[in-house]
Amino acid sequence: MINAKAIVSDGQGNFQLSTIKVGAPGPKEVRVKIKAAGICHTDWDSIQHWNKPFVVGHEGAGVVHAVGSEVKDLAVGERVLLNWAIPCGQCFQCLEGNPHICEQHSPVCSSGLAGHAHPEACLHQEQPIERSFHLGTMAEYTVVKREAVTRIDSAIPYPVAAITACGVMTGWGSVVNAANVKAGSSVCVIGCGGVGLNVIQAAKLSGAATIIAIDIAEQRLTQARRFGANQTVLASPSDVDFVAVAQQVKALNGGRMADYAFECSAIPALGSAPLKLIRSAGTAIQASGIEQRIDFDCELFEWDKLYLNPLYGQCNPERDFPRILALYRNGQLLLDELISNTYTLETLADGLADMLAGKLAKGVVIIDPTP
Repeated sequence: MINAKAIVSDGQGNFQLSTIKVGAPGPKEVRVKIKAAGICHTDWDSIQHWNKPFVVGHEGAGVVHAVGSEVKDLAVGERVLLNWAIPCGQCFQCLEGNPHICEQHSPVCSSGLAGHAHPEACLHQEQPIERSFHLGTMAEYTVVKREAVTRIDSAIPYPVAAITACGVMTGWGSVVNAANVKAGSSVCVIGCGGVGLNVIQAAKLSGAATIIAIDIAEQRLTQARRFGANQTVLASPSDVDFVAVAQQVKALNGGRMADYAFECSAIPALGSAPLKLIRSAGTAIQASGIEQRIDFDCELFEWDKLYLNPLYGQCNPERDFPRILALYRNGQLLLDELISNTYTLETLADGLADMLAGKLAKGVVIIDPTP
């Protein structure tokens, strides 16, 4: 067993830097030395509401530290990122081409703990402890299923790989995989944080002609233009029904509502907002992961409008991560620029506070700064 520093939460609003014991990987598992972990709103939500002890963190990248006896395609020392929608490759959804909603391993779509490594892989106070989304990346080491690991090359910095693992994948995949945004189309993006900026980038790469960024903060709209938006709408918090926003979108789009609209704010009151911004037969995407009950006016769905709530940008790890990182290497996808600040395990509270205050596009915890 390896002693490792880790952020442990009780799931009732509290967390602390503690010590865990990380065991050897099982036959089909991999132990990873974590180098960097992304900070996400989901981390905050899990700390507040999961109501059970767990190791925090679901965005991460690092180095293979040990491999199980049946893992033949990875070697110690290889650089990797971790994927939390872990496919089993054999269930109904995986065979249907939906590995992101695997019925066996997915931490949000399956009923059990099959996606976790064996229970003795991680101990806290001598008892097995769960890891966030079967990963627990805010720790010096973790043991995961082989399917949770994607190899990266030496040109990819660990902080970039860490945020790619979830925030980038969610935004980019919502455009490319879920909405299939067409060249020459018009796109609205509600909320210009980390996910929203990646929606904007992906829409630009997909050839969208009009990309309208919508936010209540002027500085975020300025940042949105840097990432590819060519129109902006400064929304008023009092415009809760998006009446004024819809009027501005229509004017900016030549008298017609947008072809696509993406909700990236994670604000439940805006769950139906993308439907108000699209034309008949347009597509609305709820990309932020709102889980609260929302009451919809069915008139918003007229006529032939589509509303999708894709998980994790419909991630297929073997297909999507190489594509995203190739775009980064070629200078077509801005990922270094997304990282607003870095933190340590000891200063995670500062990172969460900055995120909640809207100061970050993405924050990253540097766990091991060595290359």
